[in-house]
Amino acid sequence: MVLSRSGGLLMANTNSSKRTRRMAREPMARPAASAESGSAQDVAVREPADDAPSKGQSKIEEVLSLLERAEGATLDELVQATGWLPHTTRAALTGLRKKGHSIRRTKHDGISRYTVVEAAASR
Repeated sequence: MVLSRSGGLLMANTNSSKRTRRMAREPMARPAASAESGSAQDVAVREPADDAPSKGQSKIEEVLSLLERAEGATLDELVQATGWLPHTTRAALTGLRKKGHSIRRTKHDGISRYTVVEAAASR
């Protein structure tokens, strides 16, 4: 037993295998200038770099480009191009229909081909 400064009794830690708890990461220290002034001018704002490489074509744009071809695209071609599962690819076609694209499905030798109707009409 240990006596505290106020005169009360404290129990000694008998479990010596317990480690002290640490935080997952140390808190970030704020700069003294911005903490004291609190003005918005002291806080640096990051702007996107103009020389950043542009993103490539999104997967849905890639699907549209395949569907706009004269021969259209099969489900297997769309799956291979996007890396999606077949049910996800069909759901993407449904989403395109809901966004206003007219998608025609034709069957040749038991294989479905999908084409965008507007692309053929606008050319």
